[in-house]
Amino acid sequence: MKTAIQQRALELGFDDCRFTTALPPDHAGAFEYWLQTGQHGEMSWLARNAEKRLDPRTVLPGAETIITLATSHHTAPETGVRPSRAQQRETEQDRGNSSHPAGSPEVLRPGTGALPEPAAASPAAGIIARYAQFTDYHDILGAALKTLTEHILQLGGPGTAALWYVDTGPLLERDLAQRAGLGFTGKHTNLISRRLGNWLFLSEIITTLELKPDPPANNHCGSCTRCLAACPTNAITAPFQLDARRCISYLTIELKGPIPVELRPAIGNRIFGCDDCLAVCPWNRFARAGGLMQPHARADLQSPGLVELLRLDEAGFKTRFANTPLLRTKRRGLLRNVCVALGNTADATALPHLEKAARDPEPLIAEHARWAIEQIETRQRPTGVELGSTDRV
Repeated sequence: MKTAIQQRALELGFDDCRFTTALPPDHAGAFEYWLQTGQHGEMSWLARNAEKRLDPRTVLPGAETIITLATSHHTAPETGVRPSRAQQRETEQDRGNSSHPAGSPEVLRPGTGALPEPAAASPAAGIIARYAQFTDYHDILGAALKTLTEHILQLGGPGTAALWYVDTGPLLERDLAQRAGLGFTGKHTNLISRRLGNWLFLSEIITTLELKPDPPANNHCGSCTRCLAACPTNAITAPFQLDARRCISYLTIELKGPIPVELRPAIGNRIFGCDDCLAVCPWNRFARAGGLMQPHARADLQSPGLVELLRLDEAGFKTRFANTPLLRTKRRGLLRNVCVALGNTADATALPHLEKAARDPEPLIAEHARWAIEQIETRQRPTGVELGSTDRV
């Protein structure tokens, strides 16, 4: 039966399919500590249904097996997603460094798929995380999962139950995926596949069918710490430890209020998510484009103009980002991020647009626009000139 399920999964476009038990995840205690120390920030739903994440059998009574699936969203380098300065410096250093610690995956020598090439884009263009440069993956993967689940129910016969999830279920999916052998959790806390790299979507089917589990994956990070060094905000506080409150993906997507002032400069021109820790992983040498997501790529999300986005009204925002992950931020969240990006990267030509945004009826947008104006005006002043200095005798 496992073979039949895996074959159907591959036919539907999934890139890998593995099996594990529905027993509690191995790192449930670490997850509890992470919640207790508040590192999940404002993502209150993680604590609200923690008991289900700690024991999948509470999600589906009688559950025996969890089927974990990986789908690649890797794309060719010319996607408009640009590495940070830190990533480019590290790549240059790596090219000149021929010795690597024993046991480190550095010996893989990242190939053309390891890092995206710098794009010849305007400084006033925004960066959207790779996974969001498609039609909403929840819809694409959800349709395939529904079909696969129906297949499983037919194979199991009367009395079989199953539920599928795409990033929304109360499961510690990376922990379960590692136990199923789909990949290993890297030091950046994301799943890494030795076959696919770390540009992955994860999804699961939990079922009452009892199927033989696959062996777990071992960690293959070695002594590599590229992802820790690449994080612009030091959100990866130690190997395998992430403080979400400092993570740019959290700040630009999950956080609903103002972005902390001290973290705004590090965001650069990222307006939805961040790929820095993923992009530097040497295991991306093996990344390959997945067939399921490629037809749904959105070229207009590769390098959008920041000023253009700043001019969007509510209707324009909904039209522009219909059926994409960016709808999650709502207009107020995205334009908040756009203002920060303009403050970090734009010149005086953006000031008229920011001044208009500073009068936006949405206070969140207006405050971040005023911050951006201040950043640009500060850069425009001649070095050593202070405000009010011409009035002094």
